[in-house]
Amino acid sequence: MKNIKNIILVGSGKGGVGKSTIAVNLSVALAQEKLNVGLLDADIYGPSIPKMLGIMTKPKASDNKKILPFEKFKIKFMSIGNLIPQDKAVVWRAPMVVRALNQLLQDIEWGELDILIIDLPPGTGDIQLSLSQNLNITGSVIVSTPQEIALVDVRRAINMFKKVNVDIIGIIQNMSYFHSDEDEKKIYLFGKDGVKKESEKLNINFLGEIPLIEEIGRNSDQGIPIASLLKTKSSKKFTAIARNIISKINNKNDQNVKIEFE
Repeated sequence: MKNIKNIILVGSGKGGVGKSTIAVNLSVALAQEKLNVGLLDADIYGPSIPKMLGIMTKPKASDNKKILPFEKFKIKFMSIGNLIPQDKAVVWRAPMVVRALNQLLQDIEWGELDILIIDLPPGTGDIQLSLSQNLNITGSVIVSTPQEIALVDVRRAINMFKKVNVDIIGIIQNMSYFHSDEDEKKIYLFGKDGVKKESEKLNINFLGEIPLIEEIGRNSDQGIPIASLLKTKSSKKFTAIARNIISKINNKNDQNVKIEFE
């Protein structure tokens, strides 16, 4: 991990808020800013990133027996989902999961990276604690939908990061509102601005919002991140959030490890 300048954890504490979708598209958006980006799927029990990036095969190994990450959409990525059969359930106790993740971290040959994004599983358990305590984490990005039932768990995740001294770069509001391609009227299915109000209350940076749009889900199922389609409105939102994150990292980092984007 010595060749990785910044490690960012993407977490929520809550399942079903689109955290993996955010992690994938955020990685692609950061890579489009001329950065070397890696993405690690740390959700051992429910890896979804292989599907979202359209590669379900097993990885190859280097001459020194290291795992070579896949490269697509200008990012490098790896997931436990690429190492086990697609329909096989991972029935492991927590210590086994942590050992598997640590082994995965040691065995991947990332090369030089400006940023490694780690997509966390739901909750505030062993994986989150192990990564927070054993890696030099630059910061975390929190993902939530606007409704209170999601924010209840998100507050727990925020408090967990604070307890293990991981800086919170900011929070993203996903599924902020719905509108169809034909109708631009915004429909607030999960309430309006719940995450934005929470960020103000907790004094956490609000990084931006992503609407609930059909093209995002459709492209995820097809293995084509919407952020890779530069002319879409959704991709521009991910670009804006990526640039916000870069600015926050640069404000935090020393001069010699700042990252530049165009």
